[in-house]
Amino acid sequence: MTGLPTGTITFLFTDVEGSTRLWERGPEAMSQALSRHDELLREAVEFRGGFVFKTVGDAFCVAFPNAPEAVEAAHDAQKFLLSEEWEETGPLKVRMALHTGTAEERDGDYFGPTINRVARLLSAGHGGQILLSLTTQELVRDQLPVGAGLRDLGVRRLKDLFGPERVFQLTAPDLPASFSPLKTLDVRLNNLPIQPTPLLGREREVSEITDLLRRADVRLLTLTGTGGTGKTRLALQSAAELIDEFEDGVFFVALAPISDPKLVSSTMAGALSVSESAGRDLKEELRDYLSNKELFLVLDNFEQVADAAPLVGELLSGCPNLKVLVTSRTLLRLYGEHEYAVRPLELPDPGYLSPFETLRGYEAIRLFAERARAADADFSLTNENAPAVAEICARLDGLPLAIELAAARIKLLSPQAMSSRLGNPLKFLTGGARNLPERQRTLRGTIAWSYALLNEGEQALFASLSVFSGGCALDAVEAVCDAEGDVFVEVLERLSALLDKSLLRQEEGVEEEEPRFVMLETIREYARERLEVSGNAEVIRRLHAEYFLALAEQGASELQGPEEATWLERLEMDHDNMRAALSWTLQSEEAELGMRLAGALWQFWDMRGYYGEGRRWLEEALAKDGRASVARVKALEGVGWLADLQGDIDRAVAAAEEGLRLGARAKLQSSDKASFLRILGSAAYVCGDHERATRLYEESLALSREAGDERGVASSLLQLGNVSSDLGDHERAETFYEEGLALSRELDDKALLASALISVGAEYLLQGDHERGAMLNEEAAGLYRERGNRGHLQYALDNLGWAALMRGNLQQAEALHRESLALSGQLGDKLVAAEALEGLACSASARGEAAERVARLFGAAESLRGTVGYRQETREHALREPYLAAARAQLSEARWDAAWAEGRRLGFEEAIAYALEKAWGG
Repeated sequence: MTGLPTGTITFLFTDVEGSTRLWERGPEAMSQALSRHDELLREAVEFRGGFVFKTVGDAFCVAFPNAPEAVEAAHDAQKFLLSEEWEETGPLKVRMALHTGTAEERDGDYFGPTINRVARLLSAGHGGQILLSLTTQELVRDQLPVGAGLRDLGVRRLKDLFGPERVFQLTAPDLPASFSPLKTLDVRLNNLPIQPTPLLGREREVSEITDLLRRADVRLLTLTGTGGTGKTRLALQSAAELIDEFEDGVFFVALAPISDPKLVSSTMAGALSVSESAGRDLKEELRDYLSNKELFLVLDNFEQVADAAPLVGELLSGCPNLKVLVTSRTLLRLYGEHEYAVRPLELPDPGYLSPFETLRGYEAIRLFAERARAADADFSLTNENAPAVAEICARLDGLPLAIELAAARIKLLSPQAMSSRLGNPLKFLTGGARNLPERQRTLRGTIAWSYALLNEGEQALFASLSVFSGGCALDAVEAVCDAEGDVFVEVLERLSALLDKSLLRQEEGVEEEEPRFVMLETIREYARERLEVSGNAEVIRRLHAEYFLALAEQGASELQGPEEATWLERLEMDHDNMRAALSWTLQSEEAELGMRLAGALWQFWDMRGYYGEGRRWLEEALAKDGRASVARVKALEGVGWLADLQGDIDRAVAAAEEGLRLGARAKLQSSDKASFLRILGSAAYVCGDHERATRLYEESLALSREAGDERGVASSLLQLGNVSSDLGDHERAETFYEEGLALSRELDDKALLASALISVGAEYLLQGDHERGAMLNEEAAGLYRERGNRGHLQYALDNLGWAALMRGNLQQAEALHRESLALSGQLGDKLVAAEALEGLACSASARGEAAERVARLFGAAESLRGTVGYRQETREHALREPYLAAARAQLSEARWDAAWAEGRRLGFEEAIAYALEKAWGG
């Protein structure tokens, strides 16, 4: 083909929506219609100077040297198609997409990221719709067809997982205006990460993987292969392709940062935003959460936590609509597991090098060329260098990671020079165990070769960076890896060298101006080996632990101030580093350092819901060293509060009492003693011993005032308000509440303020001031939600449910109580769950639902409240009594008592399931 556009090209891609269905309904009619469709499209695009370079079925791929002409052609074609009489098939709905960029022309076809991008943009649209990328929009916005305009559809994530794209729709009086939402990744829940580069080739593999996963009998598919074959990227792309088929979303779980199989469940829970509940195994939480969801899960890098395979089997057994895609170097060996062996990229026969035009069609060579061009814009594949590139790819066995590492050297070495250096050095640097697959040994050699090209300072930094788990920020690199105190510029230059040579990746940090640096796990494994042989491993690991201890201690103070949200994200991002540091301290007999680190993190674990994991770290550190110390006292405080949150009252009391005993010998600060007294006060309050609770809270208040600990003062005041309210001294309770609330606002401590708002708001609700009570709880819920703090949100939701019920808004009341109940179930909060159950019972009674259901809900609530030991106060009971009486009047005493007893026999999870099974109006 001659005359194809070159340079900057605007591509127009089209296809017919629902064509498969039309073919099945009437093959002959569809054949005739498609012939007319082709005529109309060709007429429109050729009139505007477009070149149809490919057709696939009903799909057209057209290249234009000029963007405005491409848009005119799309507009004309759409008009022609819409005005045509499609009598036998009905209207042909054609979707269209335009994108502008450069592409490689080969044998009358185009290749490269631009082509992939326009194809993904087309797949997001609907029949009759014309979509434009931002690049094309900028070229045509002042030269649109007469009467036409552009509608900004926003920044959307296309299914290529590359950077988000701002998408525009061409509008005109003669074109349809309204369409369903774009079919992009944003439509379904997902956490699929953006990829730094688009996937090149691999169309066959993605198609095969997705076809397998669409089969009803395939619920567990494992992508196997050596490190560097691109398993993760294939899994991500397959997940993106399937996202429309899973109602409850697609989620990616990165297991690379962990090596302990016991952490798999918490890592999965974090990706799914599933919180731990008091007294429940997290595996049960995951199974319950997934049991009724149509969801797709990608578990990446499973080989290093292989002993956790039974967990995957249990989830699949208990969750009928769950599908799992695993990447691993080995199979999980579970019943029903299907394997897909990921092959290296397509390669030419090394014994016979094909002509240049044929060589550049191979996936491996295309990958090398694209990555080399990214490193050096002047690079191009030529007759002269193509054989050397082919030899490089062949010697690297077509492994994507190895090819990318080699292509990154293009500024330093030409392909010919690179090929010559890949002979003996690769053999010498293979170094892998003899029983490892040859490809894995080759990848190891490739990494070793890249390492050998670094200078001494870069090699030292490369090895030291392996200590970080899940990446690190620039200041962490300086503190941990620059023990000799080299100038900052040298550190930056070394980081830049590692980035340029693809041994390191740069990602966005908590703040845009603070990047993070991440190693691929296969590269990090090699870097860890280099650290061990350097003789500096223990020094670097100590620096790593000390740095993250300092970060955690700073975070502990910042979590009580205006920067709480930022610090929650910062600590979350470095949670894997904290875990690594804790593991080292406990393995290296650095128990005090470990206790200090765990003691500094307990508030973070509280806010993010890592109750069980936090307690495990704290208890392990405490078991390592029983000596009295400030660190031990702080760790005991963390154990006490986390145990209290989980409802483990005995352990909370034991930790607080030990803390007070040690504090007496170690001259504990008044503020710390006050915290332990509040733990004991909370235990007494929950158990209904209000007199003891009052005494402990009053002592805590006095100590907090003495220490100048205003946060402790506010906390004690609020707790005293709760006790006074329960005792019926509402005037005294209001005094405590108002003072605590005012102080919380002054401190600008959002978590404390939200707690105060809930307590004061609840008091207003019980006094009958529904509007003010709702307003305060709305504010509290907003504070929790904007910071991702799920640990206490259920209180605000429950209060808001009661406010709606008091105002007669039954639908809103039920929705809020259902949300509070569901969250309480995830957290294991039986007290708020009991409140929400009764709220749902009252709504059911007011709507005239079956009285047996009302009785069961009330019975279940009574049972839960009994397990907590909470005594309901008179005003709370009076609020519920009218609804209770109305339902009771509909049944005989015997039937009412029987239904009530049925409710009492329901367990925690059973009660929640029963209450949530019936939606509003159901």
